[in-house]
Amino acid sequence: MSYLAIKHLHVTCVILSGLGFAVRAWWMLQESLRLQHRLTRVLPHLIDSTLLASALTLAWMSGQYPFVQGWLTAKVLGLLVYIVCGSMALKRARSRAARGRWLLAALFAYAYIVLTALTRNPGLI
Repeated sequence: MSYLAIKHLHVTCVILSGLGFAVRAWWMLQESLRLQHRLTRVLPHLIDSTLLASALTLAWMSGQYPFVQGWLTAKVLGLLVYIVCGSMALKRARSRAARGRWLLAALFAYAYIVLTALTRNPGLI
């Protein structure tokens, strides 16, 4: 598979992952039973696994690695922040207000990751 095809797959997964998170967050705020649907629980893992696999493949194919390239390091650290904040927003925070704050933090982390990828500049904020 070509680098360009994998990059397109990666970008598609970034969009699907972000949209999926936003939809699940909306459902969480609305206390929707859709969050319990099997597809809602399985599909994000499939998309995010494909996203991670494509990211690793792109890094390997391009010879650009986290902790060597500053912008990739920033993306990885941003991803860790996004995962923690997203988990708190969708599952772990106890109150609706706390979930809302964690949701906002997760959305900022997602935006930071995307902007860092587009600009290849880790110092956006």
